[in-house]
Amino acid sequence: MNYRRSVLCMTIFVLLAAIATPQTTKTSRSTTIAPASTGQLGTQAVVETTGPAGTSRTTTTPFETRHPRYRIRNGDVFTVTFPHVPAFNQTLTVQPDGYVTLQIVGDLYVQNLTVPELTDALVSAYGKTLREPAITIELKDFEKPYFMATGEVGHPGKYDLRGTTTVAQAIAIAGGFTADAKHSQVLLFRTTAEDWTEVREINLKNMLAKKNLEEDLLLQPGDLLFIPKSALSKLRLFTPRLTIGPSVRPF
Repeated sequence: MNYRRSVLCMTIFVLLAAIATPQTTKTSRSTTIAPASTGQLGTQAVVETTGPAGTSRTTTTPFETRHPRYRIRNGDVFTVTFPHVPAFNQTLTVQPDGYVTLQIVGDLYVQNLTVPELTDALVSAYGKTLREPAITIELKDFEKPYFMATGEVGHPGKYDLRGTTTVAQAIAIAGGFTADAKHSQVLLFRTTAEDWTEVREINLKNMLAKKNLEEDLLLQPGDLLFIPKSALSKLRLFTPRLTIGPSVRPF
């Protein structure tokens, strides 16, 4: 009887150990697109799950905002106004290294900041000297928004970015695709705030075929569009030229 109990206990122990043992590590990746009604063109969420259930790591990357704020660049000119302390008012030009020199505060790095972010930075910097400083910033001279289109478009070049413009609209502004364009591999180059260049491949042919432009990306100032040649156009470069007329053989 004791022997049977021992065997039964051992069997239960083995089963419990098998259940508690972590299973083979699996990694899953999924991508979801939020609807356009959220105010964005969509949010791309990449979810990676590693190990037993309950352990996950999620990374969310926004696609585009419909109304991105202008970011200060070198060469921009702006005024800093103190309504209660006019003696601190200044007109500043952003230097090539991204810094400006402020009264009392000294050098401050302002490149790639939006006006609200710059205001917060100045309030924080002057808050060490002034009590709850009120500061107003006004851009006086700044780089006009633009985008560039190159490669297989009708009129490659630099264009003013006026209002909300998508990739498809920008290609139309640049004269549309040429006969040799590869519609399925439009490349969008974008320089981020950290001076990294982000490259996105856009299958515009697929979007147009589905008649669904909800995921058509919005351009931001400084974006570069490159449309490569199609494989067929490259093949034509090596096609032998046919001659018309009778061949003449030497005697």
